This record gives sequence, C-alpha cells and structure tokens, in this order.
Amino acid sequence: MSTLAGPLEKGAQTLKAGIEAVPKSIPQPQFPEAVGFAFAGAYALLVAVTLALQILKRVRPGRDFTDMRRKVRSFWGILVLATLALGFNRYVSIVVIGFVSFVAFKEYLTLIPTRRSDHRVLFWAYMAIPVQYTIAGIGWYGLFIIFIPVFWCLMLPMRMVLIGETQGFLRAVGLLQFGLMTCVFSLSHMAYLLVLPEAGNPNGGGVALLFFLVFLTQMNDVLQYVAGKLWGRRQVTPAVHPGKTAEGLVGGTLGTVALALVLAPWLTPLDHLQAAAAGLLIGFGGFLGDVTITAIKRDLRLSEGDALTAGHGGILGRVDSLTFTAPLFFHFVYFLHF
Repeated sequence: MSTLAGPLEKGAQTLKAGIEAVPKSIPQPQFPEAVGFAFAGAYALLVAVTLALQILKRVRPGRDFTDMRRKVRSFWGILVLATLALGFNRYVSIVVIGFVSFVAFKEYLTLIPTRRSDHRVLFWAYMAIPVQYTIAGIGWYGLFIIFIPVFWCLMLPMRMVLIGETQGFLRAVGLLQFGLMTCVFSLSHMAYLLVLPEAGNPNGGGVALLFFLVFLTQMNDVLQYVAGKLWGRRQVTPAVHPGKTAEGLVGGTLGTVALALVLAPWLTPLDHLQAAAAGLLIGFGGFLGDVTITAIKRDLRLSEGDALTAGHGGILGRVDSLTFTAPLFFHFVYFLHF
C-alpha cells in the first residue's frame, strides 16, 4: 500500500493543480481601475432602475411602462456587450464595433429602395467596413478621416456610372453614401477612441473615453425620455417624432451635463468647462441622431412597430444616437487633448 501512496499523492496533487488552473486559463476582464469602478456603478444603477420599474408596475398597474422597459432591456444588452468587448483586448473590441457597424449598415440597406443594378455596387460598399476599421485599428488618422468621405464616396458613383444605369442614379448614390457615412464612418470613431495614445488620457486611456461616450449617450436617451414623460408639453419635431418634447430635450441634456461633470474627472482628461461642453454635445447630438434615423423611417413609411423594427427598433434604433455623438465627441476630445 505504501508503494502506491507516492504516485497516488502526486496524481491527486496534479489533479488539484489542474482544477485550480482552469479559472486562471479563462480570460478575465482587465479594465483600467477607473473603468472597472464605472462598470460596477453602471450595473448597480441598472439594477436599481430595473427594481424601480418592477415596483412602479405594482404601485401603478394602470400605467404603461412598455417603452421604458424596452430602453432598460436595451441598456442591459449594451452594457453586457460593452463589458465583454472592452474587457479583453483592444482589437477584439474593434472587431465587435465593426460587426455592429456591419449589422447596422445591413439593416439600413434592407430599409432603403435599391435598383437591381445597385446590387453589383453593394459589394464595394460593404468592403469599406473592414478597410475603415483596419485603418482605425492602426491609428492612421490622416487616412481614417478621408477614406469614406472622399475616396469611397467618389468610387461608388464611379462604379455606378460604369454600369450605365441612369434611372434613379442620384437617389441611389445619395442613399448609399448616407448609409456609409452614418453606419460606418460615424460609428468607426468609437473604434479610433480605443487606439488614442494613453498619454492623452491618464484616467484609463481610450477604453475610459469609449465608456464615457457610450454610457452618457445611452443615459441621455433615458433621461430625455423620462423628462419628456414627466414634464413634456411642447413638441420639438411633431412631424418626425411626436414623443420628443422641448422639456425632455432640455431636461435630459442637463442631466447628461451633470453626469459628464461627475464622471469626467475619473474617466477623461477634460476639465469642468470641457466636460460640460462634452455633455451638451452628447445631449443635443444624441437627440439629433435619434430624430434623423426616425426621419428616415418616416420617409420610407416605416414605424417603430413594423416587422423590421418590432420590439426594440433594430440595431439602428440602438445606435441612432451614437451616429452623431461618436464623431462629435471624438473630434472634440482629439482637438483638445491629442
């Protein structure tokens, strides 16, 4: 028996070491400390809001909280996706953002009318996505800023001309270029935030800047909705989005400015004045992005209840505000600190 004790003991120790090594072999989120605390605070806030909604449903059973529940569920999804995307590797994060951009552009193309001849051009439009995000990933600012607005927006109509179809040419070119600018070029600014030099933001680098942007953009949507429900009287864009009110816009934007002032010292290099300006940019930019995408749906005689947008407005309904806030915030920070 004693002759077996040694091998058995060694085998047990090896097995134990192997079991203990399993959790260590699984990639663990590695956030800058400030971003880790910010994520923890965001999860705590969402838990509190979710519980508050459950209480309100019981206290006021006659009230309809469907829209608010959708916004909260959307926020949960975005927060979990952001945690997975930002916690492991910069380039994984860029790929995830690029995939979101691809899905948004694909959804946009399902909404707009296209000619049969345009289908041969769509391949080149899709090819702009990996190229644009590769340029962002290597931090080539000079090419990043002109690749789609200049080169691709000139190349696409050239390709259409070579096909020889002139019927509906101007409308087709405009629709395709607008989709690339909003769904690809605008959103790719989030990816470029991740490769900005860490020296420009000692408070967590590009990850912290991206968290700041996405969190404030999403909170701005929620705050404008809540302020509009509580105090909304005067419609801002009745023909486009009747639910948008001046009180909701002002109240939500002021709330976003307040959040920016609180979070900026922990996550950004912005001083108080710059943080307030960033909050204003995100507040009004988010509003403009939301109503712009809504105007597209109105123009195409679509509504939030249609099959393509049922339940949660599709991916365009989730990134509509970011199509404006991402480039505005990026260039604001880049000009001031990089």
